[in-house]
Amino acid sequence: MTPAELSESLFALIQQLGERRRAEGIDTSGLAVVLANAGDVTLERPRNRDHGDWASSIAMKIAKPLGYKPREVATELATGLEALPDVASVEIAGPGFINIRLEAASAGALAKTIVEAGPAYGTGHLYDGIKINLEFVSANPTGPIHMGGVRWAAVGDSLARVLQAEGADVTREYYFNDHGSQIDRFARSVLAAYLGEHTPEDGYGGAYIGDIADQVVAKYDGAVPITDLPREEQQEVFRSIGVDLMFTEIKDKLHGFGVDFDVYFHEDSLHESGAVNRAIERLRGLGHIFEADGAIWLRTTTFGDDRDRVIIRSNGEPAYISGDLGYYLDKRERGFDQNLIMLGADHHGYVGRMMAMVEAFGDVPGVNLQILIGQMVNLLKDGEPLRMSKRNGTIVTLDDLVDAVGVDAGRYSLVRSSSDTALDIDLDLLGKHTNENPVFYVQYAHARTCSVARNAAAAGVERTDFAPELLVHDSESALLGVLQEYPRMVALAAELREPHRIARYIEEVAGYYHRWYDNCRVIPLGDEPVTELHRTRLWLNDATGQVIRNGLGLLGVSAPERM
Repeated sequence: MTPAELSESLFALIQQLGERRRAEGIDTSGLAVVLANAGDVTLERPRNRDHGDWASSIAMKIAKPLGYKPREVATELATGLEALPDVASVEIAGPGFINIRLEAASAGALAKTIVEAGPAYGTGHLYDGIKINLEFVSANPTGPIHMGGVRWAAVGDSLARVLQAEGADVTREYYFNDHGSQIDRFARSVLAAYLGEHTPEDGYGGAYIGDIADQVVAKYDGAVPITDLPREEQQEVFRSIGVDLMFTEIKDKLHGFGVDFDVYFHEDSLHESGAVNRAIERLRGLGHIFEADGAIWLRTTTFGDDRDRVIIRSNGEPAYISGDLGYYLDKRERGFDQNLIMLGADHHGYVGRMMAMVEAFGDVPGVNLQILIGQMVNLLKDGEPLRMSKRNGTIVTLDDLVDAVGVDAGRYSLVRSSSDTALDIDLDLLGKHTNENPVFYVQYAHARTCSVARNAAAAGVERTDFAPELLVHDSESALLGVLQEYPRMVALAAELREPHRIARYIEEVAGYYHRWYDNCRVIPLGDEPVTELHRTRLWLNDATGQVIRNGLGLLGVSAPERM
């Protein structure tokens, strides 16, 4: 019996109890509200395995609307649970906790279920039929991607994989900022490097600017030599070719990091296609546009913003939010039900106006648009942080991370912590092949499952017989228990937009597996004959490898078979 099946059985028992109480004249109208707020009837793994395989506190939540005391509800539900064929026993603890112990055969059957499901184990249907636009990285093409953008690359791609595992139709999108003052400063900086001038006061410095200037000259094939062009035309050459070169490099570096996008959306297109004007007219029709002081405004204070926002300035130039309006409407017109934007730590003040904009369009903030804010990343070397600044040229980039620890360790280290907390990455630790290094710890566990399988084949142990009732060692029960959690963990990571939960989970699996490996043999010793137990344990070994492999796949990290 899987956790989902047990949860469904418990939910059915609650429904039956509610119907019986209604027949007895009890007003149970509050029961539906409690169950709706609780979602599915959640089961938890007891911290102390002596308390059983699963536990639930639902009796304390539904007691009041049923007109019962919590222990009375727990007693009623326990009777029904004990009647289920796969349940060995049910105990009531404290004020109304329900502790459930499954039959050994039922618990052990999971091993075969996982192996037969393969890569599909853990996938769900939480977002079936939902189109999600996930916009992440979107770094300006004015220099190499710094560590904040690299973090979003790893987290965003992993989140896309997690959402797809729950049935979502996900489009990975990169918003290409090729419009505005930052691009002008970049062009002036590259031109200055070519001409041998000092970097403009508000420009970008660093060796990469000179490299880009050299590449622009090499790529330029205009009829008139660059040196003979007026300065404004020179700047436009360095702007158009330089931005293209920089963006091509960004795409290539991300591809090497295992991150590719379905759509590269150009900011310029919003203004050239009339998308901004369409958005303004849509909002005007909804009564949220007004004009004052020669400018066009969006009345966002109606929806909780701290002040109204200028869309078109009095000089006719679009304000920054104009692009947001056009871009959001464009996404909705492309059919996306949910739009997720992953932004850097300096964008907290951006959230309120964006949610006001969503509501002005008649949509639901937090549903049709969700904004995730990521915190900064510090790389540590010899215990000291490496400093970064795109402006002065000392940039810690994607290349720096990959060169130091590789793609797998780089991605894993960026994903395994909640993205809304600041992150320190110890490059020295990630270079170690020890259990202190979390990515090594997990990958080694997977490699060990593969080694056990190879050695089992050599010893004549095959996955033929399967006797799950034999998996009774404490370490086997514990390992099966954590493997059962994987589908729920994937769903939780998708719902909360927290792929780091997958990393922490597979680390836990690795720990349980290593303890099982130390206690339970798959391969006979010496002349000992191959038994049903050996063959059944091979199923459990391979099931563990499958779960770790599936989890690493969601993080975009490889699962090596040998280490």
